[in-house]
Amino acid sequence: MSVEKKTATKITKKVLVSQARPENEKSPYFDLERKYNINLHFHPLIELEAIPSKEFRKSKVDIATYTAVIFTSKNAIDHFFRTCDELKVNISQETKYFCITESVALYLQKFIMYRKRKVFFGADGTNKKLLDVLNKHKANERFLYVCSENQQDNEIVNWLKDHSCTFDLGYMYRSVSSNLKKVFEEHYFDIICLFTPSGLKSLFENQPSFKQNGTAICAFGSNTCKAVEDAGLTLHIKVPSPQTPSMIAGLDLYLSQLSKKK
Repeated sequence: MSVEKKTATKITKKVLVSQARPENEKSPYFDLERKYNINLHFHPLIELEAIPSKEFRKSKVDIATYTAVIFTSKNAIDHFFRTCDELKVNISQETKYFCITESVALYLQKFIMYRKRKVFFGADGTNKKLLDVLNKHKANERFLYVCSENQQDNEIVNWLKDHSCTFDLGYMYRSVSSNLKKVFEEHYFDIICLFTPSGLKSLFENQPSFKQNGTAICAFGSNTCKAVEDAGLTLHIKVPSPQTPSMIAGLDLYLSQLSKKK
C-alpha cells in the first residue's frame, strides 16, 4: 500500500490505540476524540494466551510460599488469580501486593479485601517509584513477579537481582501477535500507541515494510520505549512520566502541542 508521507506537525486525524476499545463510553479516550476532532481506532496488537495450570506447575513455583506479589498490569492480576483458582491455592490474607499504578492496585478489589496496609503502588506510575516502594520492604519479603512468558520488565528484574531480593518470576500467560494486516492496508495512522515491546514486534509482523514517514509513536513503559528506539524509530511520547502519568495524558499533551503549531 502506497502511503503519502505525513509531517508530525500536522494535527492528527487517525490514532491507533493498540488496546481493546473501552467498554465505558465515558472513557477519557473519547473526551480526547471530541476535544481534538480525531478518529481513535482500538486494535490490540497482541493477544494474551493463558498458560494452563498444568504447564505452570512444571515451573516448580509454589505460589503459597511467597509473601509478596508484584503486578505491572491488570492482566497479570487476572492470570494470577485464575492460576490460583485452577491450582486451588489459598492466598494468605497477610500477602502483600506491589503494583505499578494506583489503577492497577484498585483492580485488586475484584479478588481480595482491599487493605492499604498490604497493597502498595508507585506514586506516578513509573518503575522508579515502584522500586522506591519495593526498596522499603525488600529485606523482609519473598517476591513473586507475575509476568508474561515472553515479556517481562527487565528494569524490575535487574533491580531485584542487584538488590539481592528473594524472588521468582511467575509466568502465567504469554503474548502472541494479532492479525491486523487488513487494518493496516485500509488505514494510515498519524499516531500509533504502543504498550509493550511485543506490540512493536507485532506491528512489524503485520506490516513488514513499515516506515515511520512522520507517524508519531507513543510508547508506554521503559522497555517499550527502548524497543522503539532500538528499532530505529523516532519516539515522540514517553509514558509514564511526571507530566504524563498515563497514555491519555501523553496523547493530550502531544495533541495540544500540535494544535498550537497549526
